[in-house]
Amino acid sequence: MLVRHTSASLLIQENADPEVQSDLLAYFQRLVPPTTDPSMSYLTHTYEGPDDMPAHIKSALLPVSLQIPVVDGHMQLGTWQGIYLFEHRDAPHQRRISLMMPD
Repeated sequence: MLVRHTSASLLIQENADPEVQSDLLAYFQRLVPPTTDPSMSYLTHTYEGPDDMPAHIKSALLPVSLQIPVVDGHMQLGTWQGIYLFEHRDAPHQRRISLMMPD
């Protein structure tokens, strides 16, 4: 499975408590804030807005592809695991994922 964009990632993460999603978003927003934050003033790639280059940095830090075993047509995820498309841009975007299933 591969996300075909440079400003989004794929994650396998806790999927039972929605606070995990909000905490992940808050953490990465704090780790890599938008270019309007004074700590990010050294960034120059801002053509698509203040979240553009920070989105590329987040994508460089996190996986853009996953390998998940499939047995009898079922993904072998753990009990609490889910697959997240982690969008790093502020505005919604259409995203494409390539998936290859075993024969």
